[in-house]
Amino acid sequence: MLRKICIIIGVLAFILITTLIMGDRMMKAELDKDIEKLFAASENISGKVYTSIQIKDLPVPVQRYFKYSLKENQPYVTYVRLQHGGEFRASNNWASIKGEEYFTAQKPGFVWSGKVPLFSAKDIYFDGKGNLKVKLLSLIKIVDVKGKEADQGELLRWLGEAPLFPTALLPSENLRWEPIDNDSAKVIFTDKNLTVEGVFCFNEEGQITQFKTKRYKDKTLENFTGYCGDYRTVDGMKVPFYLEATWNLESGDFSYAKFRVKKIEYNNPSKF
Repeated sequence: MLRKICIIIGVLAFILITTLIMGDRMMKAELDKDIEKLFAASENISGKVYTSIQIKDLPVPVQRYFKYSLKENQPYVTYVRLQHGGEFRASNNWASIKGEEYFTAQKPGFVWSGKVPLFSAKDIYFDGKGNLKVKLLSLIKIVDVKGKEADQGELLRWLGEAPLFPTALLPSENLRWEPIDNDSAKVIFTDKNLTVEGVFCFNEEGQITQFKTKRYKDKTLENFTGYCGDYRTVDGMKVPFYLEATWNLESGDFSYAKFRVKKIEYNNPSKF
């Protein structure tokens, strides 16, 4: 009898492990395709360079930011890839998280993949569309958010994380700045038929410290703040290695993501 029980337990364990491995492989294959598609769709603009002439008419704190973050003749960023650690929570308890994120700048887009114990997630903005998927054990889909609210939220994520690749915030036909005061400025960005806006806050040194906007949480527009800190120099640019995301709700602030960049690379359009 004991032998039969051991055999049954062994078979069940084998089935569970095999299923988990298959789910992980399927999710990895899907992620690889998404990243390949993302990079293939964006034109390489690394031949362009930044000059201070581009910022002479911008609001004062925005000029301060570019003088801090970019050097003269800094090549434009086309592609970004990074790995991060940190913490994440959906309710009260924080869990450690590991993730990778891939960005394109010429054609705004990103693919993010993250894992916490038992759950894996993929967040995408590509070709004007946003999509968040969460799976249990990399296999059972429990969240699949798409639609106009996801489109708006994911484009705002791209914009709020653009300090990771500062040349994307230079004025263009898609992006413009409007003055507010000496420590903040409004940014307005358009991709296809979608326009989003927010307020970047700057310290005296020129660092972006906050990004404030209204972003969809489910079907409701809520106040949102993204925080930046721990600036370091990478490839001649000063970029934040700490990012935090917080909902500013009527019931109080709810911080749900604290990411610490472990590695960031530019203009290398490939997966880690």
